[in-house]
Amino acid sequence: MLEPLRQGLPPLDPAAVSDAASCALPARYEAVREARRFTRRTLDQWELGDRFDDVCLVVSELVTNALRHALPAASAARGCEQGTFGQGSPVRLHLMHWTERLVCAVRDPSQDSPVARDTDDFSAESGRGLFLVDSFSDSWGWHPLAGTLGGKVVWALFRLQPHD
Repeated sequence: MLEPLRQGLPPLDPAAVSDAASCALPARYEAVREARRFTRRTLDQWELGDRFDDVCLVVSELVTNALRHALPAASAARGCEQGTFGQGSPVRLHLMHWTERLVCAVRDPSQDSPVARDTDDFSAESGRGLFLVDSFSDSWGWHPLAGTLGGKVVWALFRLQPHD
């Protein structure tokens, strides 16, 4: 079990974010493809397309983990929208862009902490998700949500080079 970790995470005040986008994801595995498409469109719009490969891999792993390990009997959600931090779906992808940082955060309804598996088998079909998140992002962590939302957010941070 991993302890909640917020170190390295920028302030979550939406007013401090340069750009933000959020996508409600359906409770089915096709949502991973939808999350990748949403990430591509958003990063292109923010002129961060050069970071797509690493960010997309991490988004795919975070969304897959939420779908696989954090959903109860499965409820459906719909739609993607820019700049929204809405509440109506079981899994939600948030992309937040500061001048020199990008955060990918996936909200899910489970209170359970992410579990990093200890494996030496890197050819295994599963069990490597958090290892990949750790390898491709600059830092990552999770924290429980308070209030009426419940659940947790698992996030990954990417440092960005300032544009000349």
